[in-house]
Amino acid sequence: MKRICLVLAVVIGGAVVLANSPSALAQKKGGIPKEYRETVNKGLKWLAKNQQADGHWGSDNGNEQYKVAMTGLAGVALLMEGSTMKQGPYAPNIRKAVEWCLKRAQKNNADAARDGLITDTDDPQEKVRYMYGHGFATLFLACAYGDDADKKQQEQLKEVLTKAVLYIGKAQSSIGGWYYTSKLEGGDNDEGSVTITQVQAIRACKNAGIPVPNEIIKKAQDYLAKSTTQAGGVLYRCPKGAGAPAFGGERPPLTAAAISCGFSAGEYNSDIVKKWFKFCYDKIGYGTAATGHDDYTQYYYAQAVYILGDDGWEKLFGKTPEDKRLTWTAYRGHMFKFLQGNQSPDGSWNPRGGWGVGRVFATAINTTIMQLDKNTLPIHQR
Repeated sequence: MKRICLVLAVVIGGAVVLANSPSALAQKKGGIPKEYRETVNKGLKWLAKNQQADGHWGSDNGNEQYKVAMTGLAGVALLMEGSTMKQGPYAPNIRKAVEWCLKRAQKNNADAARDGLITDTDDPQEKVRYMYGHGFATLFLACAYGDDADKKQQEQLKEVLTKAVLYIGKAQSSIGGWYYTSKLEGGDNDEGSVTITQVQAIRACKNAGIPVPNEIIKKAQDYLAKSTTQAGGVLYRCPKGAGAPAFGGERPPLTAAAISCGFSAGEYNSDIVKKWFKFCYDKIGYGTAATGHDDYTQYYYAQAVYILGDDGWEKLFGKTPEDKRLTWTAYRGHMFKFLQGNQSPDGSWNPRGGWGVGRVFATAINTTIMQLDKNTLPIHQR
């Protein structure tokens, strides 16, 4: 356990990235294979066109569900293009999305327990599932934060992100996970997908230079380790007491998400990373087969495989026949062709895999996957 925690401490709590803003990294973009660039451009244009006038996105046209989460996900996809709040074709969209999220940051008022929470108090959905939105909005704002904002906005972003991190700490369950609502309101519960959302959010904040208390990271490390079965898969909920069973109940989407949060520093010698990757390779493969929650699964799995690259598999498992190892080039060849063939004429994607949140969700995720080669944001870099 000590070794696992040490590895994840390096990964999740690594050194601060000095040049965090997309503008400082824009020169690294441009790696999308030529045959897929128009597919990506159509998707981004669809997202921009379907942003609401006040800066937010809902889950689909006329559907206003999960506005905070959808705005965070769509905003990250536009940032990956290389645009910032000041520069690029999507600068106006990013600026409006940032402003919309900042207005949803709760301040110390009559409900002090919600100080720092980014949520839409006018949305009934947010009353029972606000931690997803908070995590994705925090991720987006952390990626947008940097030297491209004017001084006043930079200070505002820093304050909001600092409080957002502290709120994540308050919301964390006693065993280190997170639930749809905070510990203070959710009965001290936890589940894997919300946990992964918060872990990636605090990692983005750490990259941006926002202070992240070590105890939040340590508890999250232990939670992911305790949620992993001997088969290498991550459970929906961390068992209390005796620990994870040897087999049974593993969730491929959550295991893929765990890799994306715990493998991005390029650690090739961790036993737990090997378990996660082997489990996902057996259950997900190259990503085109239906496995349930497909959009969500590929959002995180693609990030993990991108960081793996073309030589990471053999660093993990030793010499392996070409048809028995996972590489980014092979995954990209299968997945990008599949996504290209399933894009709607208007540039959007319909959700697949049983979690039909809407076209904004699917389109933001697929354009994120197809822009990983641009290497624009620290959260997705090798």
